[in-house]
Amino acid sequence: MRIRMIIAFVMMGFIANAQENNETEIDIRDILESVTESLPDDYDMTELVDVLMRYRKHPIDLNHTTPEELKSLVFLSPLQISNFFSYLKENGQIVDPLELQSIDGFDVKTIENLLPFVAVNVQPEFQQLNFRNIFTLGENDLMMRFAQGLEKQKGFTDLPGNRYLGTPEKFQTRYRYNYSTILSAGITLDKDAGEKFFSKPFDFYSGNVALFKLGRIKKLVVGDYTLQFGQGLTLWSGFSFGKGPDVTSVAKKDLGLRPYNSTNEYSFFRGASATVTLLKNIDITPFISLRKLDASQKNDKDGNLVQSTINQTGLHRTPSEIKNKNVLTQQLFGATIQYTQNEFSVGAIAYQSNYSNSFVVQSAAYDRYSFTGKSLTNLGLFYNYTYKNIYLYGEAAKGLGGGFAYINGVLVSLSKAVSAALTYRDYAKDYHSFFNQAVAESTEAVNEKGLYAGLNVNPSKRWAFSFYGDYFRFPWLKYRVDEPSKGYELLAQAVYTPSKTFKILARFKIEQKQQNTDLDVPVNFLDDVKRAGYRVEMNWQLNKSWSLQNRAEFSQFKKGVADKEFGYLVYQDVDYSPMFSRITGNIRVAYFNTPSYNSRIYAYEDDVLYSFSFGMYSGKGYRTYLNLKYNLAKKLNIWMRYGLFIYRNVETVGTYLDEIKGNKKSEIKVQVRYQF
Repeated sequence: MRIRMIIAFVMMGFIANAQENNETEIDIRDILESVTESLPDDYDMTELVDVLMRYRKHPIDLNHTTPEELKSLVFLSPLQISNFFSYLKENGQIVDPLELQSIDGFDVKTIENLLPFVAVNVQPEFQQLNFRNIFTLGENDLMMRFAQGLEKQKGFTDLPGNRYLGTPEKFQTRYRYNYSTILSAGITLDKDAGEKFFSKPFDFYSGNVALFKLGRIKKLVVGDYTLQFGQGLTLWSGFSFGKGPDVTSVAKKDLGLRPYNSTNEYSFFRGASATVTLLKNIDITPFISLRKLDASQKNDKDGNLVQSTINQTGLHRTPSEIKNKNVLTQQLFGATIQYTQNEFSVGAIAYQSNYSNSFVVQSAAYDRYSFTGKSLTNLGLFYNYTYKNIYLYGEAAKGLGGGFAYINGVLVSLSKAVSAALTYRDYAKDYHSFFNQAVAESTEAVNEKGLYAGLNVNPSKRWAFSFYGDYFRFPWLKYRVDEPSKGYELLAQAVYTPSKTFKILARFKIEQKQQNTDLDVPVNFLDDVKRAGYRVEMNWQLNKSWSLQNRAEFSQFKKGVADKEFGYLVYQDVDYSPMFSRITGNIRVAYFNTPSYNSRIYAYEDDVLYSFSFGMYSGKGYRTYLNLKYNLAKKLNIWMRYGLFIYRNVETVGTYLDEIKGNKKSEIKVQVRYQF
């Protein structure tokens, strides 16, 4: 016993840091899993993780915060943020974070999510900017990651024509520097599987330097940055949410200018931008960007290079992908001006994007109204206003030479237990914007009209319910839809949390759209396409070291008169995070059975830090993965991951160049992080 006590005290410094890191990752993991339902399956969440990790280490002072700072916490709604500042105005400073329970709209779950990232009466951080402080008081974070599939893909064999010219490894290196809240810098280097390594170690390079709180200059970013204004209709790049179980997420929280620190190779600007206070309550954000983009080009009848779309994957593995790399120059300049006074804010956006070669319309009928030409000017007007327990918001936008688009909505706190959302959108079939991430059923906010209504109901600490319905119409044609079409989406979710150590969730979601029939007919007609999903999930915290998660999920798919498909997924997760240990980890064992890709099921998967992902479960087989984290020293951590799919009754896995002979697909991943 004495020896154990001595060892425990010697390791206490390491243990404290390890436990803090473990708790941090668990907090962030829970939040990410709750919000990723409304993200694309391959979305890079680095930007979101960075924000949460930063606030976990340096909590927000509730008595000295700003609306913009709270907007970066993804689980807070605009109405909650507005109610928070109204409470401060009426009651003065908060004495204890638990006082948040007195604010309208702050339910138990929101407060539980918020507490790890906030505090009161935080000691003021050092604000003096000089070279000595920069080098002695700054925080440095260096991360390196390696990943590789263990089975050989067809694209890496010696094929004639199109094949992968590089190596199968994935590499990523990122460095971040922060000095208090007034200076940050970052560099990101990335190589995807199949890209060349020896001639050019990293295919993608990104970096920036950002300054904050410089008197009238609120923000200044040189390098790569994002811009997020209004409801994402006119100008929005980087991270964005759509429809999700939290119905208030339908109202976007614009963060304005931000340094870009992700690995998505398309959704950012490269140049310089600043947010400057012109007059009291009036800010202006001018910006300029110059980038090279990927595009598939051809010669028109006059011999000029033209393209119809921009390639957004950022992959440069095959001869054709390498040929298309950086062939299109994009120049962009403009400004946003915004007036904010108490509960009211209004802003205007104007910018122009110029391209080195013209966009042309493709031959398909559904592309008739797509953008053509070399230059596009976009104008937008956005607003939000809070009156008591009502939050109004909206945006109107136009691309000159094209159509008009707008969205308007309202969030209402009907009581402390009930919140409602109502949003109407109307996007013209010829509305044009290259930086458009407004709420929509389609991937772009164009050619769509829709009405969304939702409710969050939290009648007690134990129960939480969510409901939403979204009805939408597409006035013009779409890909594989040769007539105007319509559809709807419904979701209902119930969460029961009888204690801090147990939670059960049940969810139902159904979606109906229309699509060209699969029947061999002279003229296509539209069939109804129905997808439904049913989920039951249970979480147990057995003790301070062990926790379990079980899920059963069922999917249904039916198109026209064809037989209904039925698929399912069941899995068991086990998480091991002991208090007095340098090593933590989790494992999943899953079985899935879906008749085809149409009835596929997506499920969130734990991964190494900064690399959260969705797994696609399609076909019949087994899935397992193991994540391990080891704290080598107080500031040095290593993660290891092994993932494996085993498919039944197949001879190959994947398609085209990603095809693998056999029935297995696996990947290993190693990541090292050093903070100094």
